[in-house]
Amino acid sequence: MDANFSRHEISLPDSGATQALGRALAAVLRPGDVVLLEGDLGAGKTTLARALLRALCADGEMEVPSPSYTLVQVYEAPVAPVSHFDLWRLDGPDALHELGWDEACEGIVLVEWPDRLGGLTPPDALRVSLVPDAAGGRVARLAGNAARLAPLTNPDTGDVP
Repeated sequence: MDANFSRHEISLPDSGATQALGRALAAVLRPGDVVLLEGDLGAGKTTLARALLRALCADGEMEVPSPSYTLVQVYEAPVAPVSHFDLWRLDGPDALHELGWDEACEGIVLVEWPDRLGGLTPPDALRVSLVPDAAGGRVARLAGNAARLAPLTNPDTGDVP
């Protein structure tokens, strides 16, 4: 395994913890980053994305509609433009070019349902998989660049700092 690659698991017992992870992710993102949000319907992807977008845009009350029907929503954040893609209704990667995928990748990109990216999946993307846990909460499984993931977990508890 590549020494620059790591995996972390973070317990998310409730919506507040999911939002805290979104804010922590926002603090480490920079132009060119792609975040792949994986999980079943209702797993918390949109909750995490909303918190992340509000933090990036420095507006805790900002309206963040789900891009389920528009397929992409673009936000002007101080650090870079942020494109939030929801690919649930897409059959494959062909339509992404029409949605501005190439231009979006110059800023920060969030992708819900990234399995539909196919060959357009960036190899260095940060993966965040949200899965249910036995206690009724969720676990976030993060995979990506080790240096980028390190600030996201408390070394003592493994939870969001």
